[in-house]
Amino acid sequence: MNEHQGFSVAGIPFVGFCLALAAIGVWLVVGAIHGQPDAPPLVRLFGGVLLLAIDGFLLKGFFQVAPNEGQVLQLFGKYAGTVRVEGLRWTNPFYSRQRISLRVRNFESGKLKVNDNDGNPIEIGAVVVWQVLDTAEAVFCVDDYEDFVHIQSESALRQMAQSYPYDAHDDGKPSLRSHGEVINNHLRDEIQARLEKAGVQVIEARISHLAYAQEIAQAMLQRQQAGAIIAARTRIVEGAVSMVGMALEQLRAQGVVELDEERKATMVSNLLVVLCGERGTQPVLNTGTLY
Repeated sequence: MNEHQGFSVAGIPFVGFCLALAAIGVWLVVGAIHGQPDAPPLVRLFGGVLLLAIDGFLLKGFFQVAPNEGQVLQLFGKYAGTVRVEGLRWTNPFYSRQRISLRVRNFESGKLKVNDNDGNPIEIGAVVVWQVLDTAEAVFCVDDYEDFVHIQSESALRQMAQSYPYDAHDDGKPSLRSHGEVINNHLRDEIQARLEKAGVQVIEARISHLAYAQEIAQAMLQRQQAGAIIAARTRIVEGAVSMVGMALEQLRAQGVVELDEERKATMVSNLLVVLCGERGTQPVLNTGTLY
């Protein structure tokens, strides 16, 4: 079922018509009460009452449409169209009307506990920005479109979280923590596919909360710390080896001292201890000869 334009007319001109009809009805009733001779009193009274009754019934057809809002019209249970024209409108008094907001809305899902692609339990949450595009589908294709949006969004979030690991073990594979744009686009497409039947457009979907579950958070933190320590140590060793090589090369080039292979090994060992150690070293002064 697709939305189409419903019947309505401008309300202000129709207000004048209703006032004129009410004035005629009042004039007929007053004339019948005072017994004016131009028509039988009962005829005038019946006509006046009938016009006032019709006028009162026509007043039920007035309704207002706010900006970014639609009024879904039904005639005895059958969809009769949607009115999106702003202002005071009038339509068939037999129509029932349902107000649907077309404004952009958002909600934040709760913190869901799921398993990522590696099987690790994680906590994840998302913010979804959406709006109604087709009022007919929103009203008639699902029972409660707002509840439908919330439930299907959480279901899509669970499905998406199970498709990626929390941390990337391969540089070419996206992960939840490192590839935010890819993850958000996938989440938006996943939610949109589920909400298409409800006439809802997903404008944006973003991860708002991401963490390891409490039972493995400490172990994963130690794992991350170990990775950071290894990376730092690797960088320190690379720099230390480069500095030792530069020192030996400059000593040889400038002829400061001639060292045999054994003394070079001792010097390299000492320099590496000094450069790679976590604490400051205490120098040992040799007052004798090298040999």
